Amino acid sequence: QVQLVESGGGLVQAGGSLRLSCAASVSIFSLNAMGWYRQAPGNQRELVALITRGGSINYADSVKGRFTISIDNAKNTMYLEMNSLKPEDTAFYYCNTIVAGRTYWGQGTQVTVSS
Repeated sequence: QVQLVESGGGLVQAGGSLRLSCAASVSIFSLNAMGWYRQAPGNQRELVALITRGGSINYADSVKGRFTISIDNAKNTMYLEMNSLKPEDTAFYYCNTIVAGRTYWGQGTQVTVSS
């Protein structure tokens, strides 16, 4: 059983920054990969960024150059640094991992970017 808890969402003006955190109940070092997803009203959940245990990182084209995913193994926490935020970044943000074929999600944190 893996528990993921997101925090750090909020309301920010366009061009601003936020840092999301995802605290895991297990050692992050033991996980093959973790990711950040987002879902806006009326849209499907989409991958924002993915990081593997080996250090490989992938970003959605829409956030490349603006968002940075990272992991602090000592704190068992994954982060998403979001800069130059745009109104279209408004969504619920979720962290995710897969362990033994089972997918785990956090409860999500709302990010709202005003124009």
